[in-house]
Amino acid sequence: MERPQNLNITPRIAIVIIILFHLVGLVGLSIPATRPLFLQIVPFHLLLMLGVIVLGHHKLNSRFGIFILVVFWLGFLAEWIGVHKGWLFGNYAYGKTLGIKLSDIPLMIGVNWFLLIYAVGVTMQRGRLKSAFFRVVTGAAILVLLDVLIEPVAIRFDYWAWVNNSIPLKNYVCWFGVSAIMLYIFELFSFKKQSMAAPVLLITEFVFFALLNVIVMI
Repeated sequence: MERPQNLNITPRIAIVIIILFHLVGLVGLSIPATRPLFLQIVPFHLLLMLGVIVLGHHKLNSRFGIFILVVFWLGFLAEWIGVHKGWLFGNYAYGKTLGIKLSDIPLMIGVNWFLLIYAVGVTMQRGRLKSAFFRVVTGAAILVLLDVLIEPVAIRFDYWAWVNNSIPLKNYVCWFGVSAIMLYIFELFSFKKQSMAAPVLLITEFVFFALLNVIVMI
């Protein structure tokens, strides 16, 4: 089943939306007076990015839909295990910012896992690494670096909270492992080369959280 032509989003439009809404979000979260409002719309921002990425995917079909569902639920399951069993990531719990929860896990966390895996997967796909193994390992390492930037902001803005406010090394080790598994799944699907929209999303996320660390965490 192919995507109807009138639903196409060109790479240029997708990139503009990605950068524009992250810029607006950055400004809104940086100003104390507007911060509560912008924290409330974080789930809608994630849904917007989901729509942009999905509609920007070349040849949207049932295979891509299956990939989205697999990554969504794997990410959700990993977080459920982390929160309820403590086997992954460490001792943490989710706050209110990410919105509606199922069994104490925000549904948006599955969306977030998909966006990150897809963004890194496409970035590696467009790179020069010929080996799938090195693409997976490099991609997982990139996601760990991004998590290093996300963690202080997430704690400050009630995305989630750690017991004793201490982020364990286990969190980053598990981020690498879970990311590697899902990036391997991305490789198995062998999608055709995608546009620059996903790599731009990845770069924008790095800039967004790096600047928030500087602006808000001072």
